[in-house]
Amino acid sequence: MTNDQQGFVPAADAFEVPAGLVGKGFRLEHLGPQHNAGDLAAWSGSIAHVRATPGFLGNWPPPEGMSAEENLADLVRHAKDFADRQGFTYSVLGTEGAGEDEVVGCLYIYPAKEDPRRVHVSSWVRADRAALDKVLYEAVTNWLGEAWPFEAERIDYAAR
Repeated sequence: MTNDQQGFVPAADAFEVPAGLVGKGFRLEHLGPQHNAGDLAAWSGSIAHVRATPGFLGNWPPPEGMSAEENLADLVRHAKDFADRQGFTYSVLGTEGAGEDEVVGCLYIYPAKEDPRRVHVSSWVRADRAALDKVLYEAVTNWLGEAWPFEAERIDYAAR
């Protein structure tokens, strides 16, 4: 682990990573292999929408999609990052109606690649839950200020 990674969040004895967040119409929980089917269905059914979400410039999600095995490997990597305190990925789960506990999006909190002293935050929701995007953004922005050890000027989270 590099010094930059060690400095991303304080040590476990000084900072407990939040288990999640409950907001209007959603809740966050640590992303892991148990979310594979729901996560794959959520983003693969909304590729164009996710790619158009502020903060998702680049090559994810892949236009051709991924196999369930490839997606699972990605989730395992994110879970390892979480356990190692190198990055924090949360599954966004619906909390209302027939979609309760259904994966409707994802939130990523990682050191910025260009400058590990900065915090890169990105999130997406499925196309059919597009109205949740701004609600999620506002709740996460507040949560970052209240529950995380990051100064506001270090956080890069594309506005909605």
